[in-house]
Amino acid sequence: MKMMFNKLKKQAKEMKRHTLTVYFSIQDPDMPWFAKLLAMLVVAYALSPIDLIPDFIPVIGYLDDLIIVPIGLALVIRLTPQHVIRAAKLKAESAAEKPVNYYTAAVFILIWLLFFGYAIHYGYQYFSENY
Repeated sequence: MKMMFNKLKKQAKEMKRHTLTVYFSIQDPDMPWFAKLLAMLVVAYALSPIDLIPDFIPVIGYLDDLIIVPIGLALVIRLTPQHVIRAAKLKAESAAEKPVNYYTAAVFILIWLLFFGYAIHYGYQYFSENY
């Protein structure tokens, strides 16, 4: 069981590194526009809390993350010139080595919680007045 967990953890790190590589390749002016557009969509989908299939659905909920994101990343890497990928990979490796800023993460979580709290409050008021 522990071996399987370590393997999944390693694959998650690799996925993060590939996502960072694709993210940094978007910023390169030598990247073709169609690859840049696809890269933006893949990175946005990988980082977005919104999925095609919600994660709370058992097994199937995680399949879209396990299929769509890796295929999208592989396609973007294949469509991108190799010198752009090499430069982006170097940036991704140095960014992955930097420590995580938990204060920034806490600010973003707080913003999302405030947003959802406001949405729930507004939705409750709207539905209680209209129905």
